[in-house]
Amino acid sequence: MKWLEEAREIDIKAEYDVIVCGGGPAGVSAAVSAARQGARTLLLEVGGCLGGIWTQGMAGLVLDVEGKGGLLLEIKGKLAERGAVLPKPRTHPHNFLIAGEAMKLLLEELCLEADVDLLYHTRVVQAMIADGQLKGVIVENCEGRSAYAAKIMIDCTGHGDFAARAGCEWEAGHPVSGKLQPATMLAIVTGVPEDAGDVMQKPKFYEFMRELGLEISSKNNAASINQLPYPELYMFSVNHEFNVRFDSAESLTQATLRARKENGDAIDILRERAGWKDLRLAATPSFIGLREGRRIKGRYYLSVEDITEGRRFEDGVCTVRFGVDIHALDADSQLGCDNEGIKVKPYHIPYRSLVSAAFDNLGMAGRCISGDFYAHASYRVTGNAVPTGEAIGYAAAVAASSQKTLAEIDGSLVSSEMKARGYEV
Repeated sequence: MKWLEEAREIDIKAEYDVIVCGGGPAGVSAAVSAARQGARTLLLEVGGCLGGIWTQGMAGLVLDVEGKGGLLLEIKGKLAERGAVLPKPRTHPHNFLIAGEAMKLLLEELCLEADVDLLYHTRVVQAMIADGQLKGVIVENCEGRSAYAAKIMIDCTGHGDFAARAGCEWEAGHPVSGKLQPATMLAIVTGVPEDAGDVMQKPKFYEFMRELGLEISSKNNAASINQLPYPELYMFSVNHEFNVRFDSAESLTQATLRARKENGDAIDILRERAGWKDLRLAATPSFIGLREGRRIKGRYYLSVEDITEGRRFEDGVCTVRFGVDIHALDADSQLGCDNEGIKVKPYHIPYRSLVSAAFDNLGMAGRCISGDFYAHASYRVTGNAVPTGEAIGYAAAVAASSQKTLAEIDGSLVSSEMKARGYEV
């Protein structure tokens, strides 16, 4: 059975130099960077706060920070002033944990100080395309359906939702099996015993849970508990949901239900069998965290050869050091995380990977930039989402002010700007 939706006129509410879709780490960075450069900028976010996986997703660990400057260090510094940062020396002295509520406030402050227009509770539903040219975005919210026009569009949705709706080519999944990296619903807990110590770390926490009689889905070196900046609060990670489709509401719903229950069951077991009598579930995210979505085809396709050879580019916007991090692709695997034998040498993300191959005025930042499965498994963390957002935001502002497209911007100039901001390129 089908229903034919009648054609209708849609109000174009405003015109902008730059519109950013998605208010996570990449989207905020893109919007602030563009606005600070003088571009009239709109940031669209489906939720009720900024920060994405940092805040709504409760993933408080910021990875791959070494050699990064600009907005990433600015955010870290301002959070530190508020007592909302905790270093993570076990993994790397540059990485750090954040307090989500402090992050929400800070990111809003950064956007408002830069004169970014924010629009929450607004879902991107379609691209405005005329004569093969990208003109803006159609959205839906409590006011109904409306549109916003822009010279430059930037997709920071994580899953490449806007680019896909514009008809851009994309890939997802392992090159052989097609399987997606698993999703995880983290949680915030309180009441962890003071003497828990090394039990909380990988892979001891998984073995500890097995000894208690609970086979959690997040195996071996994937499960852990990490202390957060505020006393008594911990980030709790025990689950993997396998082959969850980023483009299926049913798949996302069922994974969310299972994952939230697994968190609750694990906490009950720890309280009852380990003697962690004060352990309590304090909060769960508003969405399950997906490691994979669409990888949008760009002007350059970052490959496994690039990351293993440590390739540098004239238009490099940041240096990635994070290794290939492939979480178990199916429930039968006993490996929590693996790299399939692929060793990363520090490499550049080129500006061209941030520019759509289909539209000269469409950029991407964060997880949905152009690259293969293995490159994505390395650059996907938030320490790289920020500089890719910052770079494409800067380029978007320059393009809009000079009546150029993103494809016409000299990537080496973007690279020079990122170097001036403190990024290693």
